[in-house]
Amino acid sequence: MWQESSETVKPLRSGLTTGSCATACCVAACRALFAKKNPPLVEISLPRGKLVELPISDYQPLADSRNGVRVSTLKDAGDDPDATHGATVYVELALVDEPGIVFKAAKGVGTVTKTGLLLEVGEPAINPVPRKMMSQHLQNCASVYQYQGGFEVSVGVVDGEQIALKTMNGRLGILGGLSILGTTGIVRPFSCAAYIASIRQGVDVASSNGVTHIAAATGSSSEAAIAKHYQLADMALIEMGDFVGALLKHLKKGQVDKLTICGGFGKMTKLAQGALDLNSRKCSIDFAFLQRCVTQLLDQQPAQAQIGAAQSQQLLASVGAANTSIEVLDLCAQQQLGLAALICRLAQQQAQLIVAPSVAVEVFAINRKGEIIASTVAGDQQ
Repeated sequence: MWQESSETVKPLRSGLTTGSCATACCVAACRALFAKKNPPLVEISLPRGKLVELPISDYQPLADSRNGVRVSTLKDAGDDPDATHGATVYVELALVDEPGIVFKAAKGVGTVTKTGLLLEVGEPAINPVPRKMMSQHLQNCASVYQYQGGFEVSVGVVDGEQIALKTMNGRLGILGGLSILGTTGIVRPFSCAAYIASIRQGVDVASSNGVTHIAAATGSSSEAAIAKHYQLADMALIEMGDFVGALLKHLKKGQVDKLTICGGFGKMTKLAQGALDLNSRKCSIDFAFLQRCVTQLLDQQPAQAQIGAAQSQQLLASVGAANTSIEVLDLCAQQQLGLAALICRLAQQQAQLIVAPSVAVEVFAINRKGEIIASTVAGDQQ
């Protein structure tokens, strides 16, 4: 059984990136090769100058004829729900005659197969900042030990191929394993910046590979619904979560022709209100706004379908006293008022104000069963 969680609020613990792990392995490998020592801890410098220590879990001489060593460490992502938390990151460091540093992907690290990333097609998925960190530490080791040759750095992750299935690497065209990541060397728990960076990366990869229509979803149900509706390829699907504002602002550059936004009715209501972060901690449903929407729908009813003044007032009072947006949706459905369709149109207007004029925006709303209940597309079921 799980242990009961403490009732005492504690600060979330930061961790270290796979790039930091690989850098520590490089330093430890140099100590093993040049000083003939296998330290249990090594110190590295992060990009902003902070010094940190990482534990080294294993040293093994390379099984082939190369003059080198394989060094491993365990990735500690702190309190972040990182897919690589607890994974074994390793570096096979080989000494070569030719000066310079060559990076390779060992087992568990992927290869770039599509344009739009920071790396060229065919390169191992070791991002620029981790490459720079490893290079600086290796150059420092070469200076300390008066080494004139070069380094071959193969970075791997045990079971990286399986772990990568839990990430968006496949959509980004990174095949065969994980990416070695990090810009600061530190994993911030539940980092908004990391999520937003992945959204931008997804858009850029899709655009650079000729995708002109992307669909951004707030969750797995909305993504499944819109993917089925349009039969879109994985590359065209963007997991935006609650960060619709980050997506829309990135599309000010007009990278695609068409953007479809799909989410639950409540999330789309928040967008219609003008919210750009749809998380409940950042914004809530404005029931006065929903009352105004219902009033608009009542005013637009055909004469033969209009409900009485007393009934209208009762409906508006019920909307104002509602606890959830779904409750309001159900109240309107009872009176055959197309609230979901209006919310989609208002959300579309908010989004269209932010993206480039060349990007056509459409909005879909789903119910709790994952079914599309309304959209801004003419002829769709409302």
